[in-house]
Amino acid sequence: MQSRTLIKNATIVNEGKSFKADVLVVGGKIERIAEMISPKSSETKVIDADGLHLLPGVIDDQVHFRDPGLTHKGDTSTESRAAAAGGTTSYIEMPNTNPQTTTQEALEKKFVNASIKSMINYSFMMGGTNDNIDEILKTDKKRVAGLKLFLGSSTGNMLVDDEKVLENIFSKTDLLISVHCEDETTIQENTKLYIKKYGEENIPMSAHPEIRSDVACYISSSRAIELAKKTGARLHVFHLSTGIETELLSNKLPLAEKKITAEVCIHHLWFEDSQYATKGALIKWNPAVKSADDRKKLWEALLDDRIDVIATDHAPHTLEEKNNTYLKAPSGGPMVQHSLVAMIEFYKQGKISLEKIVEKMCHNPAILFEVEGRGYVKEGYWADLVLVDLSSPWTVKKENIFYKCGWSPLEGTTFKSKVISTFVNGNLVYNSGTFAEDHRGMRLTFDRD
Repeated sequence: MQSRTLIKNATIVNEGKSFKADVLVVGGKIERIAEMISPKSSETKVIDADGLHLLPGVIDDQVHFRDPGLTHKGDTSTESRAAAAGGTTSYIEMPNTNPQTTTQEALEKKFVNASIKSMINYSFMMGGTNDNIDEILKTDKKRVAGLKLFLGSSTGNMLVDDEKVLENIFSKTDLLISVHCEDETTIQENTKLYIKKYGEENIPMSAHPEIRSDVACYISSSRAIELAKKTGARLHVFHLSTGIETELLSNKLPLAEKKITAEVCIHHLWFEDSQYATKGALIKWNPAVKSADDRKKLWEALLDDRIDVIATDHAPHTLEEKNNTYLKAPSGGPMVQHSLVAMIEFYKQGKISLEKIVEKMCHNPAILFEVEGRGYVKEGYWADLVLVDLSSPWTVKKENIFYKCGWSPLEGTTFKSKVISTFVNGNLVYNSGTFAEDHRGMRLTFDRD
């Protein structure tokens, strides 16, 4: 018999509206949404969600779960578990693992690994290099999220800096191309200046946004956008960090018709450069957290739809690795457990509506990547759902952090909302601190011609 769950009396946030209704889930999918639904069967599990908000599960389009090869920092099991606790039900993971995901064989091994270890739904990016065009062209766009190109700040040999190769990739692939944009030449020149000024061991962490500057970001992103326009490629610019880059983007078309889209990450909306003094390497990301004015302009572009998606760029490192000098401390930080409640905190402050949060974190990733059957509270869709209590304060502490690395740059922050329950494919995988440890997510598929 198919499993049956009835969620009653929730306030549903979906497609620009908030309304009270019941949701019946049968066999992992949403069968019915109505004002009043009766169980009709003693086999139906009934959940009274009165006072709670029901959202579609978050789709995070950029994470680094460090699996394989870097699993002392995090792995598919631990990080997908933390994601579930934060209301994320699907993720797209990046190719800079060890080995790098730059061959079809390495790509499929990651899918197999996720089928064994991931608590939530998953897909992966194929990675590009200066010499793997043949492998890129073998990628199945209906079963793989897209192609990731590092146009700056890569690991291994994943920096794609040959302009002829780039144009060849942009011209030949019909995959969605996601890019990390920072101009490496500019970064290297800035680094040399700061080494000369401070020495290799004494560069202050506050120099990070000067070394990985707004100029470095703009040079790279403007080139990528220019190349996309020239070739007709479908381009998605990851983790915008500067105000000036937002001027390259448009809101004149609906998302489904855009050829060039962009994402902003939680940390670039939350932090600004004065906080390096207290947070140090804990907020060292690439691209760098920049000025309060940059943050203000990112917010403006997010709210007027020049920026399409909110994600995390979840990238854990150990505290031992982070507790290092500027040049040795790695960039990146953990964020998937706290992304949704962080955005709801902005709602509490009056900066953004709940409906807009759902649009940017749930609907838009599904539209942009053409994810099949997810991203909405809609009949016939997979029941990837999150119940949130908007009036349940809690403080981020080491004992309630689920990341394998055991820390968060948001430690000590008190959030006014709490994720109560997370459903993945109709299964209750997280409920008030308890996990369905044996649950495994599904491989995402994509509705592409």
